[in-house]
Amino acid sequence: MEEEAIRHDEVLVKDQVCSLTVVDDEDNDKPLIIEFPQTIETQFGKSIDELQLECSSWRFAIESNNLSPWKTIPHECADYVKDYLMGRAYRFDLERVSKEAIKYAKSVELGEDAKDVWVFDIDETLLSNLPYYADHGFGLEVFDGAEFDKWVDKAMASPIESSLKLYEEVLKLGFKVFLLTGRSEHQRGVTVANLINSGFQDWDKLILRATEDHGKLAAIYKSEKRNEMVEEGYRILGNSGDQWSDLLGSSVSIRSFKLPNPMYYIP
Repeated sequence: MEEEAIRHDEVLVKDQVCSLTVVDDEDNDKPLIIEFPQTIETQFGKSIDELQLECSSWRFAIESNNLSPWKTIPHECADYVKDYLMGRAYRFDLERVSKEAIKYAKSVELGEDAKDVWVFDIDETLLSNLPYYADHGFGLEVFDGAEFDKWVDKAMASPIESSLKLYEEVLKLGFKVFLLTGRSEHQRGVTVANLINSGFQDWDKLILRATEDHGKLAAIYKSEKRNEMVEEGYRILGNSGDQWSDLLGSSVSIRSFKLPNPMYYIP
């Protein structure tokens, strides 16, 4: 009987190199069967499936505000977060939030005094800063305010299309639109330009951090600004933001809508 030819190959499976032994038997008509390892370990000593589950669980915990505060995403979840943000899932989640918000907005009966308000955050709510965060590991790096301000000054953030749809719908329905952002007052010019160039127009107020607001936690700063709205007689019926600090605190909205953001946490 002729000796079988044995060939050793290596293949790349989800970034992991697996060694295979392939037996070429010319006298055997049966198809060759290549057996892969049942579990492929990552560099973190866990199977790919296990790592995916852990990172998915981590994302659920941060989005539901069960895990806070946190400064960076887990190193082992870097690829998971990148794939989520750059893939279809993030877009689907954003669209789901927008659809539910539009459904609610249409169900609300507005007063005749033009005092019904919808509050919007800006970053990762109306405008996407994904190009900036792509250059900074999608949250792997500790947030650098000075570097982010340089990006803001370029006025290059792109619109979140599903949020633009919601924005246009609430305007059409007759809501007052107040934009409440953690950006500084000195960034008003570039912020206005970026918003208008992205299709956001006709807002009623654009509220940025004044000098006296610097140093305040976002939850406190935004609560104070909502308190002022209520004191002026406005009714906050809707609020959209990517951070829980956009939504919680005092003078909260009748309905709040949390957009996904696994890149950073702002208390």
